Amino acid sequence: MADTESLLETPLGGLHRALGGRMVGFAGYAMPVQYPAGIMAEHLHCRGAAALFDVSHMGQAEILGEGAAAALEQLTPADVQGLKPGRQRYALLTTMLGGIFDDCMVANLGDRLFLVVNAGRKAEDFALIGAALPPGLRLNVLADRALLALQGPAAEAVIAPLAPALAALSFMGVARAEIGGIPVLASRSGYTGEDGFEISVAADQAEALARLLLAQPGVQPAGLGARDSLRLEAGLCLYGSDIDETTSPVEAALTWSIGKRRRTEWNFPGAERVREELANGPRRLRVGLKPEGRQPARAHTPIQAADGSTVGEVTSGGFGPSLNGPMAMGYVDRALAEDGTALDLMVRGKALPARIAPTPFVPHRYKR
Repeated sequence: MADTESLLETPLGGLHRALGGRMVGFAGYAMPVQYPAGIMAEHLHCRGAAALFDVSHMGQAEILGEGAAAALEQLTPADVQGLKPGRQRYALLTTMLGGIFDDCMVANLGDRLFLVVNAGRKAEDFALIGAALPPGLRLNVLADRALLALQGPAAEAVIAPLAPALAALSFMGVARAEIGGIPVLASRSGYTGEDGFEISVAADQAEALARLLLAQPGVQPAGLGARDSLRLEAGLCLYGSDIDETTSPVEAALTWSIGKRRRTEWNFPGAERVREELANGPRRLRVGLKPEGRQPARAHTPIQAADGSTVGEVTSGGFGPSLNGPMAMGYVDRALAEDGTALDLMVRGKALPARIAPTPFVPHRYKR
């Protein structure tokens, strides 16, 4: 973690400190890893009520002009042209070698596409997208926007009296609205496995919106620590850990994000590798892992088979407060990727017994 004095601030930096947030460096920004309640309490509060996260470090942009969806399909296997107005979709940006350049969210706002990309990759993503756009299309990076995530089973009850139109959205719906008179663009989505909303707002109104939401019954702030344990329980990938330019969509078990039409066209970057792995199987697969006992296995822990051979590596691992036990994700040889397969996780040179387990570790509760 970097010295926070040399890091960028989100529009909520002052609020985080006023709330007692412990600030750390993440993707070039000073971000709260936790508040005084602690990571465990923040995690469980999100599962039981509603938690508010600052995710303003993420990159936001829009593509303007006729043919934006077709242009973006030059970079992703997602079916962007089939995305209806008012709907959002998870998409992968792929490399020519079939790796994952980044993952992102794409929304159709009718007259434009709205994008949210990872904080650590936003400069590279926007350069890639901007270079791929033909004349007549324009990438507008929204550097003056903040992004808040209200997550948890009480999120709808919190939003309903403030913005009824947002409460009426189904999972992956997106709409413009006002919350307490503040204009926002919100989607019914998130990174916790819970119901909730991701809310884009002008930077100069972000603190007022955050304070309004935190003033509602059942809402508490949560930091990066709880965000990570929540997304891991939900079996969701973290770019740079579980997916990167060396992993393919097939290896990463993200083939569901490849549009049906795109599987007939095969005209996206890396299509040759993806097509071959879909037909014949990849060399390795991303899997869930449940260690025995209470000890977690962290990222980069080697995974061994019964004969002592190394067959993979943990990419994310930790303790699941809702699961009440350790959990991990990683890549293993395809022949050993069946649920229930017994393996050893080599934690500091000692074998920790574990089994391949289905993900999510905690069921998703999205509003369908």
